[in-house]
Amino acid sequence: MSNTLVVLKKGEGRTLKAGGMWVFDNEIASVTGEFENGDIVIVHDFDGYPMGKGFMNLNSKIRIRMMTRDKDTEINDDFIRMRVKNAWEYRKKVVDTSSCRVIFGEADFLPGLVIDKFSDVLVVQSLALGIDRFKDQIIEFLKEFMANDGIIIKGVYERSDVKVRDLEGMERKKGFIGEEFDTDVEIVENGVRYMVDVKEGQKTGFFLDQKYNREAIHKLCRGAKVLDCFTHTGSFALNAGIAGAESVLGVDASELGIHQAEKNAELNGLEGSVKFLCADVFDLLPELEQKGEKFDVIILDPPAFTKSRNSIKNAVKGYREINLRAMKLINDGGFLATCSCSHFMSYELFTETINQAAKNVRKRLRQVEYRTQAPDHPILWAADESYYLKFYIFQVCDEH
Repeated sequence: MSNTLVVLKKGEGRTLKAGGMWVFDNEIASVTGEFENGDIVIVHDFDGYPMGKGFMNLNSKIRIRMMTRDKDTEINDDFIRMRVKNAWEYRKKVVDTSSCRVIFGEADFLPGLVIDKFSDVLVVQSLALGIDRFKDQIIEFLKEFMANDGIIIKGVYERSDVKVRDLEGMERKKGFIGEEFDTDVEIVENGVRYMVDVKEGQKTGFFLDQKYNREAIHKLCRGAKVLDCFTHTGSFALNAGIAGAESVLGVDASELGIHQAEKNAELNGLEGSVKFLCADVFDLLPELEQKGEKFDVIILDPPAFTKSRNSIKNAVKGYREINLRAMKLINDGGFLATCSCSHFMSYELFTETINQAAKNVRKRLRQVEYRTQAPDHPILWAADESYYLKFYIFQVCDEH
């Protein structure tokens, strides 16, 4: 444990003072004492006021990720155990824990670490050098707390095969932690069965953040003709099918995703009513319009069109285009479920973009509901990056 002292520049640390978790490289005035990257350091404001402790990494623009605001707290086994216990106890109160995100980085005060639980398997993504040192302990504590609740974890898989690790000066990693096991894991969510490929699937294998948003479309889909764009492995499409849709078409550009979606449809006995097509949504929507196709419900769940501030303009264009095209294909009085999972596409900007799309095609929108990510992905106020998913359901009406 290092006794290194980091002092902030005067007027800096605004994010930190507002409750955030990060100190950036350009906010630091001085560093005294020896340390290695990943070590815990003490942070003071310019006037000597203690701000807490976090781990430091000179390779990263996010120079320090805070672990505690209390200058006297030791970051040891007991501390980590307390953080993990709090995270698990919170999940038991707010979500169905059969499959859920059990650790959500900064929002669980364990910065840089994501752990998802799929049935009896844990998938770990470690994105920061400092937290990587605690990874094995955190996994063991989680297993222990779950075992106390009668849940035996049969295996752990690491999916730290992401670009962000390069920015931390870390190698990308992927593979089993401990015993090997079958990496195709069956889960049940909202009554829908899925095979989750934790080894090759996107990110940790499945997007748990939309759990209750998928459930929210059930009531709209009964007897409806549904189009699910960017279906990935078919999650919204299958929810529409289970809810009793007359027909569902799920579309995605990934052949692997579509193959998985078709297997999931079979798993649920829905292959008769839920069909999938491998195509580019941007090409397909104008084609469907030319053919005079109409739908009762359209779902837009695109990947993040922007992962940085620099590409927001293009992202806005993309979101406007797909929403505008979708609105043209919806029967008068039909429904649009539309979302953005990009943190940089703010609520205000996303709302304005949809509004613009509606005006361009002379549609009137009646908001049914606005939702965000499931509560196992808690939004930590002042840690803006923890609030990323915006999800609207609208009734789309013709102007008359």
